[in-house]
Amino acid sequence: MKDSYIFLAAGFEEIEAITVIDVLRRAGIPVKTVSITNALQVTGAHGITVNADLIYDNTLFRDAPWLILPGGLPGADNLHNFAPLQGLLKSQVENGEGRVAAICAAPAVVLGQQGLLKGYKATCYPGFEEKLVGATYVDSPVVSDGPFVLGNGPANAMVWALAIVEKTLGRDKSLEVAAGMLLYPPVDNPLEYVFG
Repeated sequence: MKDSYIFLAAGFEEIEAITVIDVLRRAGIPVKTVSITNALQVTGAHGITVNADLIYDNTLFRDAPWLILPGGLPGADNLHNFAPLQGLLKSQVENGEGRVAAICAAPAVVLGQQGLLKGYKATCYPGFEEKLVGATYVDSPVVSDGPFVLGNGPANAMVWALAIVEKTLGRDKSLEVAAGMLLYPPVDNPLEYVFG
């Protein structure tokens, strides 16, 4: 399986970024962190600094299964304002093969404002709904539609990450990873428990 990529900009939401990296790696999905700055060290919204694996300008993203966007402010704004990433995201959606995951402010600020969610169901952090241009807003922790898996905020980062695993490797693998992390209560389908 080829590498997927998670993009880090100054002010990213740390819980969302680290959770998805951890969960995907537990599932055996290779993922690399990418700094959109000219340095590997990127500091999140709450002062936590992460050493990225790669720098955007030095990386080729051919045939990436997933492009992943954590939220947080000003992280989502910084991702939106980084023109090379906008072009990459557009190509990822238009080629029909790649997928995009985003959470918190990122679905609206990064994807919605570019019109990439037009015609799809979407969720985002409350208060950003008007930036989901052309999308149908769904008030849900996670929305999976077409090439997108979108989450609404930090508390749902785990379920969002598991939804990416499910879309990539199937429900059984997602449930196996969830069980291994003791997602409680221990029920047959913890994702349905979380969603209600």
